[in-house]
Amino acid sequence: TCVGTDSHTTMENGLGVLGWGVGGIEAEAAMLGQPISMLIPRVVGFKLKGKLSEGTTATDLVLTITEMLREHKVVGKFVEFYGEGVSQVPLANRATIGNMSPEYGSTIAVFPIDDKTTDYLRLTGRDEEQIALVEAYAREQGLWLDPNHEPVFSEYLELDLSTVVPSIAGPKRPQDRIQLIDAKSNFEAAVPTYTSDPGKVVPITLADGTSFDLENGAVTVASITSCTNTSNPSVMIGAALVAKKAVEKGITRKPWVKTSLAPGSQVVTDYYEKAGLTQYLDAIGFNLVGYGCVTCIGNTGPLIPEISAAVNDEDMAVTAVLSGNRNFEGRISPDVKMNYLASPMLVIAYALAGTMNIDLLNDPISQDKDGNDVYLKDIWPTQAEIEEVVGSSISAEMFSSRYADVFKGDERWRSLPTPEGDTFEWDDASTYVRRGPYFEGMKAEPDPVQDISGARVLLKLGDSVTTDHISPAGNIKADSPAGLYLAEHGVERRDFNSYGSRRGNHEVMIRGTFANIRLRNQIAPGTEGGFTRDFTQADAPVTTVYDASVNYQAAGTPLVVLAGKEYGSGSSRDWAAKGTALLGVKVVIAESYERIHRSNLIGMGVVPLQFPDGESAESLGLTGEETFSVEGITQLNDGVTPKTMKVTAVAPDGKETVFDAVVRIDTPGERGYYVNGGIMQYVLRNLAKA
Repeated sequence: TCVGTDSHTTMENGLGVLGWGVGGIEAEAAMLGQPISMLIPRVVGFKLKGKLSEGTTATDLVLTITEMLREHKVVGKFVEFYGEGVSQVPLANRATIGNMSPEYGSTIAVFPIDDKTTDYLRLTGRDEEQIALVEAYAREQGLWLDPNHEPVFSEYLELDLSTVVPSIAGPKRPQDRIQLIDAKSNFEAAVPTYTSDPGKVVPITLADGTSFDLENGAVTVASITSCTNTSNPSVMIGAALVAKKAVEKGITRKPWVKTSLAPGSQVVTDYYEKAGLTQYLDAIGFNLVGYGCVTCIGNTGPLIPEISAAVNDEDMAVTAVLSGNRNFEGRISPDVKMNYLASPMLVIAYALAGTMNIDLLNDPISQDKDGNDVYLKDIWPTQAEIEEVVGSSISAEMFSSRYADVFKGDERWRSLPTPEGDTFEWDDASTYVRRGPYFEGMKAEPDPVQDISGARVLLKLGDSVTTDHISPAGNIKADSPAGLYLAEHGVERRDFNSYGSRRGNHEVMIRGTFANIRLRNQIAPGTEGGFTRDFTQADAPVTTVYDASVNYQAAGTPLVVLAGKEYGSGSSRDWAAKGTALLGVKVVIAESYERIHRSNLIGMGVVPLQFPDGESAESLGLTGEETFSVEGITQLNDGVTPKTMKVTAVAPDGKETVFDAVVRIDTPGERGYYVNGGIMQYVLRNLAKA
């Protein structure tokens, strides 16, 4: 087994390895000897039969599975694939499917082990003795694929692979799959939500004199990026072959499209070079910008300045298309409102077309050098073409040589000064790393936890609020609380960097909590971004979430967050819980939680409560203007975790709303974390006693 701090640790499930993502604080505790605790999960058996049709990709398959499993509701469950169709799924495709487990909500999405697994181990440089051990162990443990065996599961799903069709997902959630044939009509139906004038056209002239009309739906970001697809040779070679055919036709990306290539491994660029395909990607603007998350996590960088100005001045709804795993609001770029997930091959196709307002299967995407229409079918490689290049371009030596010194780094990394001594030396002048307040005032024994009274609502949120909404990783706006803090500490605007790069500075990260520019707080209607109402002030004016929290904490007022379904979905980002706690939030009440964020909240001393089944803030008539109390927390001091806690909300007119909220402290270990004020306090006290 293996747990990791990246939620996409589940990529290893494609190899048959049991493992999943956890929050950073939970991983730190595990490193210090603390076991990982969980409820015994229900197991969903997902039967695969048939095989993919010509022209469909691993991305089409994973988006279909994501839609099915999110609809089936698999949060906290294990998913296990079985059936004769498993043998038709290449190992790289299995890894892509396992990788997306966080997007459909399951803890794992594991495949059995078979000849394709051992072939992959051989391809990636494992020795024959190790491969033989894997096979012997898998057969002995019953983990080896038996396509005719029908195991017993808690729940069942089935998919005929031949029914999978070309697909994308968007404009704001990975589970919102769209058949490619319906992409144009879906865009046309969605765009009025994002702009007041869907038919608007803005003339643009770039610095080099290039002129064009910018329309809503223009693809302004097209990126082949993230771990999900760039580790899959078939779709990556496929994308390069699309680029090659496009160059041979004399077509290229549209001038308003910002393009990039950021694979998850250097092996990708090695096999591109060996296949002679790098030049074609470069020719249409898909230049290598680095290895890693990049655009997928929001490190997109600015759009073309003239495009950015038009978007913000003219209320244009432009789009991004990426081969990533998450397309949440505000994640990819602050200027881009509509974001779509697609295979690397379709990313290139959309960059060539330059718009989402197109039927890629039937409309011409461009004109060749002779003025003839070019269609997607004209540049789409066959599966045989892809397999031929994959077979001739990828070798075991590529993997063994690239990973022999994977932790060595380049010369810049090796030349960094390394402080000496047993403990870290804090630099009070640093705006990147500061000593956190987590252990300030900590005693040898924790004070008893108390019921909550007189609490105010900091935010009232809807469904599918992600950890990106709660703690964005990307751009820091100059006029945001975090931007103002950095400016006050002498940091130039050009050096602000991103929230992700400054996660070692709690002062920046607190100010960035709930600062996503697309967040909609229902107690501050008409606003978008990190805003709320401050009920410590007369008439409860609208202000930033951070500034309001400062006033609440000065007044000794505990805070509550109300939310809908799937609260905390997305990344395992523990700062979504750290920032919540540091803002003074003591309890979150949601309709449902994603697994990792619920665990992280407890790890930071925040109580996760759930509305009674079938109830919500809306059905209970809660507006967010009430004063809240929570009774039953004190039972945790006695080693008892109550099934429910009594919540009382008193409206400004004195009306009381009382309900029993379900306690989502699921295990005895989690109870121990909470009564100690958090998981690290729990571990530290135990270490001190040892």
